[in-house]
Amino acid sequence: MSPDLIIFDCDGVLVDSEPLAMRVLIAAIAAQGITVTPEDAYRDFLGRSLASISASLHDNHGEPLGETALKSMRTDLYALYRQELRANPGLPEILGQLDTPYCVASSSTPERIHLSLELTGLLPWFVPHIYSATMVAHGKPAPDLFLHAAAAMGVAPEHCLVIEDSPAGIAAAQSAGMAVFGYVGGSHAGPSGLRATITALAPDRVFDDMHALPDLVRSLRTKKKAR
Repeated sequence: MSPDLIIFDCDGVLVDSEPLAMRVLIAAIAAQGITVTPEDAYRDFLGRSLASISASLHDNHGEPLGETALKSMRTDLYALYRQELRANPGLPEILGQLDTPYCVASSSTPERIHLSLELTGLLPWFVPHIYSATMVAHGKPAPDLFLHAAAAMGVAPEHCLVIEDSPAGIAAAQSAGMAVFGYVGGSHAGPSGLRATITALAPDRVFDDMHALPDLVRSLRTKKKAR
């Protein structure tokens, strides 16, 4: 496979948002009387949409995320983003070094994706090629979102490369028949034990330095051509 499209996840890949989002999510869940440890939250919720998280809470604790929790989460998270959100190291510099078209496909809402990219200076690099799990029937780990993004960009799944930081996202890319690189350079990767979990899923590469991505993409192209 020679990648004709790179599909970036947003949270944890483009922006270092996961610790902020988990902080707000765990507090909202606690306000409903449900205790979830950070370790369990990273394991069960990383890379998933709020609809999927709510369904998981209903299945495991008998109560989904309520409307009050969802509203307060949005307010609290956006305020925290405006104070602390940063792009992951290497961005946006490496985007200008890529010779392959790219887009973003995230479990977040379009509003949250736009805010994240705008606050970190990444929005001009991706507009209008921004895709949200709200656009498909099933979020990650289902392949729907990545297949939707590929179709919108006019690229066959087998010619797509996904950059992901979550088990759910990696599973979604693999189910879609796409190559996938596991990124473990976010500040949440160490505390969540993400590297071992990601490595066990056998993505095409595991990397922790976004500066290396252009060369990794070229090496994938060379490797696939040699087969």
